[in-house]
Amino acid sequence: MNIRSLTRGDGVVIGAAVLLFIASFLDTFDCSGSGCDNVPNAWDNGSLLLGVYLGGIIAAALIALSHLLPQPPKVLGIELGHIGLVAAVFTAWSSLGAIFDPGGSLNAEGFSPDSGTGLILGFIAALVLAAGAVCGQLVPALKAPLVGAPRPASPSPAPYAGGQQPQGGYGYPGGGQQQPPFGAGQPAQQQFGGQPGQSGPAAPSAGAPGGAPDFAPFWFAVPVARPLYGEDGSPAPIAELAPGTWYLAVEQRGSGLIAQTQDGRRGVLQDTSGIQRG
Repeated sequence: MNIRSLTRGDGVVIGAAVLLFIASFLDTFDCSGSGCDNVPNAWDNGSLLLGVYLGGIIAAALIALSHLLPQPPKVLGIELGHIGLVAAVFTAWSSLGAIFDPGGSLNAEGFSPDSGTGLILGFIAALVLAAGAVCGQLVPALKAPLVGAPRPASPSPAPYAGGQQPQGGYGYPGGGQQQPPFGAGQPAQQQFGGQPGQSGPAAPSAGAPGGAPDFAPFWFAVPVARPLYGEDGSPAPIAELAPGTWYLAVEQRGSGLIAQTQDGRRGVLQDTSGIQRG
């Protein structure tokens, strides 16, 4: 699990689930006078507990897990995030019914109570949960990472003969040389590895097939999880780039990038919008 894969929408959903859990222990009815010593809460009403409070908490857990797991399992071919979204909307719908009719079958006995603190707070939390689940799929601001990718610390340079200090290569996080804009610069002459701060296989030269002649390899992080496709043009992703992890861009392929993962796999990142350069 990678907590940096969570989005701001996930943060809203998780906060709403915590609020639902707290509301489940508060009074369901607003009762005063004699006979109101033992006002029930959601844990005394099975249908209310399962349909609103626990249903909302489970919906939030499914939405969060769909982003935390590298390859979340599917139920009957349906993704966990989609199941959680439907459950969140159903929770808000059920909570609305409980607000309008808090007494339920007790109304037939001449008992018509008002909604208590638990129902009111639960209804607000259910609305926030449903809004966060839906808007988290549509609003760009809620798609942004909940926790930004940290910049690696600048590595201690090794001494060169004659007292000279080595210069950081293009795209190297924390390097001393200023990076050129994306798609511009000088041919790569440095060694790049699969992880920031480590040496590894040499980056492709400027004249390598498929590479832009003025492209300089650089480190980058993605704002949200994005698929990495094979260089052969296969439509099936070969890996998923996760926020909070640095990857190496080794070539430019049209409007996309040839990226190298930490385990050495290479593929095409088609969506390069909003990437963070190291």
